[in-house]
Amino acid sequence: MNIRIGNHDIGAGRIYVIAEIGNNHNGSFERAIEMVDRARTAGADCAKFQMRHLDEVYRQRSLRKGGEDLGTEYVIDLLNRFELSVDEHRRLSAYCAQTGIPYLCTPWDGKSVEILEGMGVPAYKVASADLTNLPLLDRLAQTGKPLILSTGMSTTEEVKTTAAFLNQRGVQFALLHCNSTYPAPLHDIHLRWMHSLRQIHPLVGYSGHERGIHVSLAAVALNACVIERHFTLDRNMEGPDHAASLTQPEFARMVEGIREIEQALGSGQVRQLSQGEMINRENLGKSLVAARPLAKGVRLGPDHIKVRSPGQGLSPQRYEELLGRTLQHDMGEEDFFYPSDLRDDRIEPRAYRFTRPWGVPVRYHDFREYAARIKPDLWEFHLSYSDMDLALADYLDGPYSEDFVVHAPELFAGSRLMDLATPDDAYRNESIRETQRVIDITRAMKRYFPKTQRPQIVANIGGFTMDQPLPASAIRGYYERFAQSLQELDMEGVELIPQTMAPFPWHFGGQRYQNLFVQIDEIVEWCDRLKLRMCFDISHSRLTCNHFNHDFYEFSTKIAPFSAHLHLGDAKGLNGEGLQVGDGDIDFARLGAILHRGCPAATFIPEIWQGHKNGGEGFWVALERLEGTL
Repeated sequence: MNIRIGNHDIGAGRIYVIAEIGNNHNGSFERAIEMVDRARTAGADCAKFQMRHLDEVYRQRSLRKGGEDLGTEYVIDLLNRFELSVDEHRRLSAYCAQTGIPYLCTPWDGKSVEILEGMGVPAYKVASADLTNLPLLDRLAQTGKPLILSTGMSTTEEVKTTAAFLNQRGVQFALLHCNSTYPAPLHDIHLRWMHSLRQIHPLVGYSGHERGIHVSLAAVALNACVIERHFTLDRNMEGPDHAASLTQPEFARMVEGIREIEQALGSGQVRQLSQGEMINRENLGKSLVAARPLAKGVRLGPDHIKVRSPGQGLSPQRYEELLGRTLQHDMGEEDFFYPSDLRDDRIEPRAYRFTRPWGVPVRYHDFREYAARIKPDLWEFHLSYSDMDLALADYLDGPYSEDFVVHAPELFAGSRLMDLATPDDAYRNESIRETQRVIDITRAMKRYFPKTQRPQIVANIGGFTMDQPLPASAIRGYYERFAQSLQELDMEGVELIPQTMAPFPWHFGGQRYQNLFVQIDEIVEWCDRLKLRMCFDISHSRLTCNHFNHDFYEFSTKIAPFSAHLHLGDAKGLNGEGLQVGDGDIDFARLGAILHRGCPAATFIPEIWQGHKNGGEGFWVALERLEGTL
């Protein structure tokens, strides 16, 4: 069940954060305007106020001096001084609309509802004091607007009665757990009551009056769909709500925590390996391997199998399944067993048919093995920094009839990331030297691949940050430093093609922020300015579009004319990178039509996470599935 307020679907995963300004402006319209600005800057989803007509809320005796108990008399005195006029509320609403933050309001009486209806508010907040006010709730139900109701000061039975009353009228609403003490003592909050409240109604949030932000963040972890906190400029101001309110820096820290927690909560439905976990599983996990050289046809027994790292082969949990199987191929000592060893068939490469040149990613050490099994149009050599010290003649014979592409290392010696855009001049110069080495190696490879006149070098050119993405104001400087690096490189006879990147690339099993060649408008601008062509990494760019909620096929249409080479893999969610074709979010038939129009001559390889395992099994599956689309 969801309810919609403006552009927000409450209950769909993203927490709706209310900045309850209420009467904390203390009657000053100018202060209210300032608080709207500060609430928006702090990340609030709406700025909420209160409207009441005292003669509609209190009995006449209570409004007379000395006519009521001291507590009520004190509250009424403050309200007389701190209420904004109806005209000021209208101006506040208009200002909120102008500055892009929704205006919400709590009406305390029927007359206020009529006024607010004329202002077009998208939803109503109901104060704890009015949870039992069925006549007011009936009037609010007639508006057809969603309601958010605080449950402070009410018993379980009263909450059930009101929920039933609203359900009978078909009202969309959310209930907020709340302790109506200002500030609320921690021992009185009983946050776990949210679980019981959810048995009454599925949409449950939290309206906090405690000091600090920790309890509100805990409510998010308990699946609150709404968080409401009072907002103030100064907790020492006169008035009952200020002491239980948050200042702008506190509110901003709370919103930051909320957004981090909601990302971390996930669905809770299945234990899903993250990209970083898969990297560490591959490097640190365990596999079943051959205990000694084994010949095809052997019946596998305990003495044929042992467990070793890394975790790139068949899981040791499959040990019992492997016992008694007849081996379908020869194996060297400590070769990995794979899931295909539990089947009677094995996927082998064949002659594939595409309308554009296609290739296979290889390393020096496995190139001859692949070359003996398949004849693509091109090879993409993925270099590590250790490969750069190897002698080409030890791995290449030539001349070969295929073309070739080189993928530059992302790391160089010392486990440092290649970065041609960093503001650290020493680091950038080191990256230039290492990139020049890649260029020189690529030139040397041309003698083995004479068909390739101007080989391409796929590169991740840098622009990484560790803890947060770059501010927009800094991005241009990074691109300009990359442009300077290009001028300092001798690229005679080669073409450097930057790779499109995802916002969260993974290195060393941990997440970094990528800032360059991520956003399509920046890519187009800098390709035009620097006369560059791109390696369009389909999986990376799909993750970008998922993260920023962009249209992936619009992105593909814009980048296709700049695409010289394609890396094809599927993607899912925010970090499901390099998935097998057909296992993610991408419609490859639709994508293929865009690429046919925009870059019909661009070459491609399948780039599948661990696709090289088991003799390239992942690549062969991808090529099978891509036939007919490219």
